[in-house]
Amino acid sequence: MRVDLSFLPAYAAAFMLVFARIGAMVMLLPTLGEVNIPVRIKLGIALLLTMIILPLHRAAFHVDMQSMAPMAVLMVQEIFIGIVLGATARVTLSALQVAGFIIAQQLGLGFVTAVDPTQGQQGVLIGNFLALLGVTLLFATDSHYLVIAALSESYNIFAPGALMPSGDVAALAVRAFAGAFKVGVQLAAPFLIFGLVFNIGLGILARLMPQMQVYFVGVPLSILFGLLILLIVLGAMMGVFLDYFTGIMHDLAPRS
Repeated sequence: MRVDLSFLPAYAAAFMLVFARIGAMVMLLPTLGEVNIPVRIKLGIALLLTMIILPLHRAAFHVDMQSMAPMAVLMVQEIFIGIVLGATARVTLSALQVAGFIIAQQLGLGFVTAVDPTQGQQGVLIGNFLALLGVTLLFATDSHYLVIAALSESYNIFAPGALMPSGDVAALAVRAFAGAFKVGVQLAAPFLIFGLVFNIGLGILARLMPQMQVYFVGVPLSILFGLLILLIVLGAMMGVFLDYFTGIMHDLAPRS
């Protein structure tokens, strides 16, 4: 009995190409690619997703094993596609950081910073809270499955070996960054209105009572009323963010 193993080199090459796209995407994904998650866990997730997705799109890979040049070009292209997809999903989470920064400035808490576990750098406290809450809700609502669906669908949008649609990639990046800033400002809109009205009220009070130390009265009241408003609108804010995130993922995976 003879076992034909001639398909193994081509299959191994296809596995490495799929792993290149998935690995690059996983390293940047929100929830899965956070800096506080050990690299071995990220690697395990990438390998598991590769074993799941490879059989679905194995026919899309036509690897020439006679030369390493086409293989290297395909590898670079797959890594680039993975970075684009992962960065797009990562940018959506930055909408919460934008909203948190604006809210902190309006409440007078812009100087209160802490290490953001999702970014690995300093961020305003309210922004860090919103980012952690957003990551938790993505898992609680099973929205992370949309990311996996978008990854699988990317092989229909960005076929292996096909010419990269640079115009579409640039449009996707611009839309993602603009959308993140827009949604961040929309989430913080109640606090922009509150800050405007509150500061106008303090200005009027300062004119009516010049001897009063308006700053020492205004800062505690601003923080108190701001936190009360945050408590009231937090549910609606996170609902808007989840709708925005799922909309971006459905754009990447139209049939999911």
